[in-house]
Order: sequence, then C-alpha cells, then structure tokens
Amino acid sequence: MTAYGSREKCYRCFRPKSSCMCEYINSFDTNTKFVILMHPKEFKKVKNNTGYFTHRTLENSELFVGIDFSNNRRINEIIQTHESYILFPSADALNLSTTTPVKNEKEKKAIVIFLIDATWSCASKIFKKSQNLQTLQHMSFTTTRESQYQIKEQPKSHYLSTIESTLVVLELLNVWKIENTPTKNLNDFLNPFLQMIEYQKNKVAFAPTSSVRFKKSSK
Repeated sequence: MTAYGSREKCYRCFRPKSSCMCEYINSFDTNTKFVILMHPKEFKKVKNNTGYFTHRTLENSELFVGIDFSNNRRINEIIQTHESYILFPSADALNLSTTTPVKNEKEKKAIVIFLIDATWSCASKIFKKSQNLQTLQHMSFTTTRESQYQIKEQPKSHYLSTIESTLVVLELLNVWKIENTPTKNLNDFLNPFLQMIEYQKNKVAFAPTSSVRFKKSSK
C-alpha cells in the first residue's frame, strides 16, 4: 500500500521503484575488504550512486560518508588490522597491473582497499583532510578500458567511475590469485550501473527540452 499521490518505493534502497536498480545487483563475497568513502555531496545529490552500487554488490565492504576521516574509530581499526591500500594514483603507487599487493606470504594480513567516491576535486579534499589516509600505500592500475559513464562528463576518457575502477581491481586480484571471483560475477558487476545509465538517458530523451541536464561541455 502507498499513500495517495505517492510513488511506490523500494525498501532496500528507498528509491521509487521506477528508478530502483536493486534487481540488477548480484552481491558476492571477497577475500579483500573494500571501504568506500563517499563525499556528502555524492550522498545527498546522486540518486543512484556508483559507490553505493559497489557497496551493495560487495558483501565484504563498508561505506562511510564524510570528508575528514582522521578520527573515525572504525576506519582506524580497519587500517590497523589489515594490509591497507588506497586506490589513488601517484608516482609511488603500487601498480596492481604489474605487482602483487601481498608483501609477506608467511605473515600476511587480509587486504583492504579504500575507494574514494567523489568528483575528482572532492576526492582530493577527502585525501588532504584525512590524515589517516595519507599514511596508506597508494594503489593504481593501468588499463585501456574507457568509462561508460555516458551521462556524466569525465575529465578524460580513461578516468573510470568508482564501480568501473573496482571491477578492474577485482579482475587483477584474480590474476594474482588473491581472489577467485567467478566470471559471471565479474560480467554482472556493472549491471546496476549500466541500467542506471539507460534509465537516465531515457528520462532525458522524454523530458522537455528545457529540463535536459546532461550535455557535453563546449569548453
């Protein structure tokens, strides 16, 4: 039952069922822990967020919303008990495409990878504000994959969204035998993201001209 004049909602994501992507999410477990750090702007403004999709799909993940995580007790606990990396490109980053993140086979800890879910400028703010994140080893990868985020302008075509980056990481962790994620799970991983794009494209296509929001910059 729904109140008169209201739209039926999904009680998992609390989105109207017309824009709910839950049916496309196929969750699975991983050996690696993933921590998604979401900027408040993403949390408040984005209706179907790729960081949220990532969290919902990966059972061994946690999601935190904020900017300065320096004194977050849970995050600091995770850092202390795991071999901790942050997916953040830099000159000293471990390139997952060429190097395993396992440092010591005899005394290895479980791996955690921190993912910053924000626009490129907001991601830098989170990293600069959070002193605990600055102690983590950076992780990066090399790929020829281009972003499929057709409704959102990326700074460059090879810049990937949170969920697309996580898929590349999972594929590479499989290569290093750290994960054994079934091919079907990898193939299905982007489904909620791709369905969300189609939903937004259709919404824009049938909207009045004055309400179209997604368009390429002329600069």
